[in-house]
Amino acid sequence: MVSPSVVPKAEGRHGMSKRSDLLVDAKLGQAPLTAVVEKILAQARRQGASAAEAAVSVGQGLSVTVRLGEVETVEHNRDKHLGLTVYLGQKSGSASTSDFSDAAIHDTVRAACSIAKYTAEDECAGLADRDRLATEFPDLELYHPWNPGTARAIELARECEDAARRADTRIKNSEGATLSTQEGVEVYGNTHGFIATTPTTRHSLSCSVIAQDEGGMQRDYWYSTVRDHSDLDSAVEVGTQAGRRAVRRLGARKLDTRQTPVIYEAPIASSLLSHFINAVRGSSLYRGASFLLDHIDKPVFAGHVRIFEQPHLRKGLGSAAFDSEGVATVEHDIVTAGVLKSYVLDSYSARKLGLQTTGNAGGVHNLSISTSEHDLPALLQQMGSGLLITELIGFGVNVVTGDYSRGAAGFWVDGGEIQFPVEEITVAGNLKQMFADVVAVGNDVDTRSNIRSGSILIRRMTVAGS
Repeated sequence: MVSPSVVPKAEGRHGMSKRSDLLVDAKLGQAPLTAVVEKILAQARRQGASAAEAAVSVGQGLSVTVRLGEVETVEHNRDKHLGLTVYLGQKSGSASTSDFSDAAIHDTVRAACSIAKYTAEDECAGLADRDRLATEFPDLELYHPWNPGTARAIELARECEDAARRADTRIKNSEGATLSTQEGVEVYGNTHGFIATTPTTRHSLSCSVIAQDEGGMQRDYWYSTVRDHSDLDSAVEVGTQAGRRAVRRLGARKLDTRQTPVIYEAPIASSLLSHFINAVRGSSLYRGASFLLDHIDKPVFAGHVRIFEQPHLRKGLGSAAFDSEGVATVEHDIVTAGVLKSYVLDSYSARKLGLQTTGNAGGVHNLSISTSEHDLPALLQQMGSGLLITELIGFGVNVVTGDYSRGAAGFWVDGGEIQFPVEEITVAGNLKQMFADVVAVGNDVDTRSNIRSGSILIRRMTVAGS
């Protein structure tokens, strides 16, 4: 199924954008994608499908990596993909191809129909309900093409790494700096008559370096990711931050096992919200595989917590006017005053649960959590003594029971101030209790992903060490 997307300045009654077609013709050298989608849907009808949906995408990009001042990789990519799902009554089948020729389209439809004939009937299978499909397509400013050229991309990556290596004399090695720029167009359509086009861009700059002293080596990194290249942090900012983060981890110690307050730094605090979303996702719920089963209108988080979607943020990395089934997205609360108010559902899981889709086929859209007035230093003061986690290692999360255990590294805090770095520890608890024990969320919101969160202070967790 196609990933969430947005239509900029739609023209025509179904949101088809001339701007996108021009992008495909001029920039990507492909036939207009709307015509490809219309062709495959018509072919599906001719081969006996009672309904069908298709997603077609093309993209191109450049990625350059510099390590220790030398060019390590230069990659140009150009991709295209066509995915189709057909329905024969309540049976469904899917197939895909990267060939947009008439013969390939015919064969792809035939393959999907053949698969459908052998699948079991499922009363919940089918397209999204027609009345839930998007009819408005605001320009969410998701398309900002950038062609720095290979020479300029190398220059920026080198500048970034140089800044990291200059940050401190203890920076002894580097895993490199990478500049990446990507653009693409995606069209989704179905036999309800819905078809819409989405051009998007994503640009990033990252750096990872290694610091060393007599006590050993430590690695850390930093990055910037945006829709519009003019919003990228400067190469010097990214590199300097990467260098400083690596150096501050030198001299890391182990901790004795203890119960202590914990702060998840903003860049990793989003992982807690990701675990929550997995627990309220329709597929987990209808399988009975969630510790939050049957929790609608029950307290899940501390009473001050609000968790909500903002799908129409300009330039947002998770922004979308419709989900991957064409269902209109709307801003809505998932948690209000700590109480679970909504699950996260696509059409299929909604039907399995006897509910309505929440417009989340393909995932959430700019998931956000309410914040306090405190920045990270103020949260450290509020915590007093405890652990600041800046890195998580491994994955030990059981969404069925809520049990949580992950390797971690970070800093020990006392008197509201960082005292020393720590490593080789494990943080453990149960997500249900952890959510209820959220004391505060900082205003240092990290906007570099689809889940946006500030640093999160949790009242108490088990920290296992030496």
